[in-house]
Amino acid sequence: MLSLLVRYFNIGLFRYGVCGLFILVLCLLTACDAPGSKTSLTVVSTTGMIHDIVRNIAHDKVDATVLMGPGVDPHLYKATESDVLSLARADIIFYNGLHLEAKLGDVLSNMAERSHIVAVTDRIDKDTLRMPKEFDGFYDPHVWFDVRLWLLAIDAVEQALIHKDKANKEFYIKHATQYRDQLKRLDRYILNQVSLVPNHRRILVTAHDAFGYFGDAYGFEVYALQGISTQSEAAIYDVDQLANFIVMRKIPAIFVESSISKRHILSVQEAVKAKGWHVVIGGELFSDALGEPNTPEGTYIGMLKHNIHSIVDGLK
Repeated sequence: MLSLLVRYFNIGLFRYGVCGLFILVLCLLTACDAPGSKTSLTVVSTTGMIHDIVRNIAHDKVDATVLMGPGVDPHLYKATESDVLSLARADIIFYNGLHLEAKLGDVLSNMAERSHIVAVTDRIDKDTLRMPKEFDGFYDPHVWFDVRLWLLAIDAVEQALIHKDKANKEFYIKHATQYRDQLKRLDRYILNQVSLVPNHRRILVTAHDAFGYFGDAYGFEVYALQGISTQSEAAIYDVDQLANFIVMRKIPAIFVESSISKRHILSVQEAVKAKGWHVVIGGELFSDALGEPNTPEGTYIGMLKHNIHSIVDGLK
């Protein structure tokens, strides 16, 4: 059956484009699904941060997969052949929203009639969201860097799971509550770590502008070479301007990101050196993707702990 679907994927893509392809795949899957053959929900999440919520709430009650693995940039991500098949079979699709998965918009729209599609940021009050001028009227989607905002994403996942699987309602409520408690402890932990950095050194310089919510929540000035989306390219002028700022403020460390090319930040470091100031690469931060599976950084909590340790060690 998989080979048949793959064959129709290629035919649909060649003859009808993306929209026609989704229709073909959905028709095939509808014809192949046998009533009562599924024993659990099939859940697909776009990012690792969302997938981690699903795993913590649902455990083995659902068949959960994630589209974007370690080091993947969601701003630039395009659906693959296997993604289309996974999304078409999903009972629930969780995505971040706020234009993070910009190139998946058409895919998700075409899946809406078959799957329950949930933007986990929909429960966040728009008044609490950042809207940088350079992001063309869109909100900043990187809300997971404020743990208190990300707690609302738990609500969205919990309610969607209960809606589709009422038999396990108490299980989902219990584990969602436990995960909320873990994140509240994480929030306090980050605040304690931040206190180790003198106020005048709380300046975070990264490759792209993913840490605005982090800065607002935990008291950092945040500067980046690229904008909110990595689709924007840094110019020589931007490198020089940022280098001047680093020299002026005597910033000791700047940071690369796991899902962004390091060459831009290395260019900034060289420009700073040419201006007579030494700035180190303080470490690699996880911004738009988690770390490798089965590592601490492969979880949301572990990723944020890694980030705050790296930031504190680099700046204090």
